[in-house]
This record gives sequence, structure tokens and C-alpha cells, in this order.
Amino acid sequence: MATKAKTGRKKAAAQKKTAQKNRSDGGAEFRGFGPHTLGFLAELSNHNNKEWFDAHKQRYEDEVREPARAFIRAMAPKLKKISAALVADDRMVGGSLMRVYRDVRFSKDKTPYKTNVGIQFRHERGKDVHAPGCYVHLGLDGCFLGMGMWHPDAPSLAAIRKVIAEEPKKWQRVIGDAKLNAVWRMGGESLKRPPRGFDAEHPLIEELKRKDHILVCDLEVDEAESDQLVALCAERFTAGKRHMLALCDAIGVPF
Repeated sequence: MATKAKTGRKKAAAQKKTAQKNRSDGGAEFRGFGPHTLGFLAELSNHNNKEWFDAHKQRYEDEVREPARAFIRAMAPKLKKISAALVADDRMVGGSLMRVYRDVRFSKDKTPYKTNVGIQFRHERGKDVHAPGCYVHLGLDGCFLGMGMWHPDAPSLAAIRKVIAEEPKKWQRVIGDAKLNAVWRMGGESLKRPPRGFDAEHPLIEELKRKDHILVCDLEVDEAESDQLVALCAERFTAGKRHMLALCDAIGVPF
């Protein structure tokens, strides 16, 4: 029993040491999420209630929130090289890190906490209009990156469809970009039938059917937990830059 307790103390000390590397002191360096982040989320999925979370809130802060905020700070200069319009905000409330608390008001699933880490790098105009952005997802359901516009509002979607319909060759060059396709795949939902007012024989009818204009790229767990995650994200977001630029041009926001 003594050996078991000693092993437990060593494990706890190791977790605390890793967490402290990422604890925010106004600018802590990102050293990778490590296995503790997904480990905490796995435990949370098995104990998704307020009593358990309150008892383990310090672990959430050490193993999830602070590493995520350190990652956001590390991404800030990388994103500015891609576009000055992308915002990396490490505030605990209202920043790039999405809340752990679920909105259960209209959901049949009443579990109070999310079992993933969602980080969104919004466009600077994102609060005024529906604008493209970048997204990082770490969770038990998988790890992935996203870029573009998820469920754009009706005016934005109409503007994008107008560009596709009127300049199909230009749009084809965007979605056919070799650097983009080496990393990303198109994701999101599409209409089953052509949108009203568009020719069903249009050469890019499948693009016109899209309800979302997003790129998706899977992350392996070892990539998500690596201290090289910042460099990897910067490289992949750069590869999708042309698509982001086309979306911004279509809806009339800077990039």
C-alpha cells in the first residue's frame, strides 16, 4: 500500500510540474498539452456533474485551461503572419478559448460540461459580421483543425454563391490549390438540391450547394499533445490561406 501511495504522489507531482510549465503568469511559454489534457477530459466524461467538476476544478485550470491559454498566446504571432485580421485572445472569458460550460437550455443532453477543448481564432470583424476564422479542436471525439465559415448567415452565403456562380474558373483555382489539397479536405453540410435561382448544370454546382465553407484537417493525438503543435498549426493554416482570402473577398472584409 505504501508503494502504491508513493507512486500516486509521484504521478500527481509530475502532473503538477507539467501544468506549471503552462500556467499563465502573464505570458508562460507553451510546452505542449501533453497527455494530461485528454486524460482530464476522459475523466470528466465519466463524471460529468457539478460536484465532481468543482472538486477537480484546479486540475481543469492546470491541465486544460492554462495550457490552452499558453497555446493561444504562442499562436498570436504565427497568425499575424497569415493575416493581420485573425485574433488570438487569451482572456479567460470572451477570448479564443471556448467555455467549458454547455448551454443545455434547448438540449436533451443535460450534462453540464463539454468534454473537448475548442479554440477559435476569430476574424477581427467576427463580432460584427459572420467572417471566416480558424479553429482547433482537442477531444475524445477526435482532434482536428478547421478554417473558413461554419453556417454563414444568409447574406454571407449569398455573396459567396454569387462569386462562385459568376467566376467559376477563379473559384476552381482556389479549391484546386495544390498546397491546400495536400493538407485539407472540404467539410460541412450541403443542400441535396441546387439552391433556388442557380443552374443545376453549373460546372461548380456542388460548390453552390454548400451550406458551410470550411476546410477540415485531422490531428493525430501525438500531434495534438506535442510541443510542436504551434508550428504544425501555423503551417497548416498557411496552406489554407488562399481559401480564407477568397471567402473574405466574397463577403467584403479585409484579410
